[in-house]
Amino acid sequence: MSPARLHPPRTDRGRLLLVLALAAAVIAFTATVPLLRGWFDLRVYHGAVDSWVHGGRLYDYRVPGTTYGFTYPPFAAVGMLPMALLPLPVAIAGSLLLNLAALAVIVRLLAGRSWWRHGWYGCALGACVLALFEPLRDTFSFGQVNLLLLALVLFDGRLLATGRERWAGWGTGLAAAVKLTPALFIVLLLLSGRRRAAAVATAVAAGATGLAAWAAPDASRFYWTEALWDTTRVGRLDYVSNQSLQGILARLGEPDRAAWVAVVLPVLCVWAVRARRAAAAGDWTAAFALTGLTACLVSPVTWVHHLVWLLPAFAVLVRAGHARVAGALYAVMCTSVVWLWFDDASGVDGFLGGNTYTWITLGLLLWLPVGQSDGRRADLARSTRATAPAPSAAAPATIQTSGRPDPSSTATAAAAGTASGPGRGRTRSASSEPTGSTRPAAPNPQSSSLRASSYTAKPPPA
Repeated sequence: MSPARLHPPRTDRGRLLLVLALAAAVIAFTATVPLLRGWFDLRVYHGAVDSWVHGGRLYDYRVPGTTYGFTYPPFAAVGMLPMALLPLPVAIAGSLLLNLAALAVIVRLLAGRSWWRHGWYGCALGACVLALFEPLRDTFSFGQVNLLLLALVLFDGRLLATGRERWAGWGTGLAAAVKLTPALFIVLLLLSGRRRAAAVATAVAAGATGLAAWAAPDASRFYWTEALWDTTRVGRLDYVSNQSLQGILARLGEPDRAAWVAVVLPVLCVWAVRARRAAAAGDWTAAFALTGLTACLVSPVTWVHHLVWLLPAFAVLVRAGHARVAGALYAVMCTSVVWLWFDDASGVDGFLGGNTYTWITLGLLLWLPVGQSDGRRADLARSTRATAPAPSAAAPATIQTSGRPDPSSTATAAAAGTASGPGRGRTRSASSEPTGSTRPAAPNPQSSSLRASSYTAKPPPA
């Protein structure tokens, strides 16, 4: 007798029970394994802006009891000025709503219309999977801005993929004015020959920066001449949450900038070749995914919550038919595994395990499939529908089968949560960035509700 096989529920009641069970498991996981971050970064933003509008200096503000303050360009503070009018609980609620809206836009841009094809059941399963992804979890519980920036950049990618290039560049320019990491996407536009979009992005970034310099000349002068070059403002480079190439070198005890340059240059060369090839084939999803991966690798500081930039890469894997690989890598990034080396990342195990997310990012940069044109896939789908022959009486079974979605693809998209490409696929997602440990907040703000943002290091001794 063959062993019994598990089948997904076929009734709405059974599906609802499965979704409720998964939601309960996700809630239990997020409530016990990775402690909430207490909206620490949002408290930095709120406190710094509030102090600034009341006569304080923007970059002098520190969260009470810590050494952590505002580290973004002045334009980010200008954009956050309305926050000074709101009490902190209202600002937290607003942050959650904005991040949820940005996440919905990201899923729509990566999955296309295929996401809604699976109805409430597929959306609910996808939401459960998204709720586990560590970088996504921390982005929400820190009150971070990563998802907003990713949505802006991916919107430009969709404009390029759909032939609306005259409008492309605005999102990338705004994102680069808020945070420096997205500036690499402007270089992508230049490499791919999209000079107009690159010019628009550069002009928008420069204009926003100029607006901030006009509104806050002292803060702008201090940021661009001092704060930008002072990496100690954001924490220790060797902290385990820093999952960049610089973080690996720092944990190896190699702080020399020349060593970092020697490692970064080959990575940039690989990115330039692969991203240009993807853009030339019209595969803008892959081109933007490769750029997000590279930005995380070459940035001196890439805290775990910054790794939401990996979501497009998982979408590309699923689209290319590598759902199992995507699922395995995605599952690893839901485990908070790097925090096992929170105290000591030395030795071979620390080198391999404490840098797990960096290895995943590097592997995706080297082996991510490219060359599946977003535009050509959409055109082919439209052409197929338009030129399909009229059904014949001789093949009723074929007509009936082709009229509904492939069950395997439906199950895959429902389980994964995020797809890439305009027409199909999905990526298993989750929304998590775990805390570093379960230690009390006093010795380690990042390990509890009082923990500093994942780009902060251990707080100074009392």
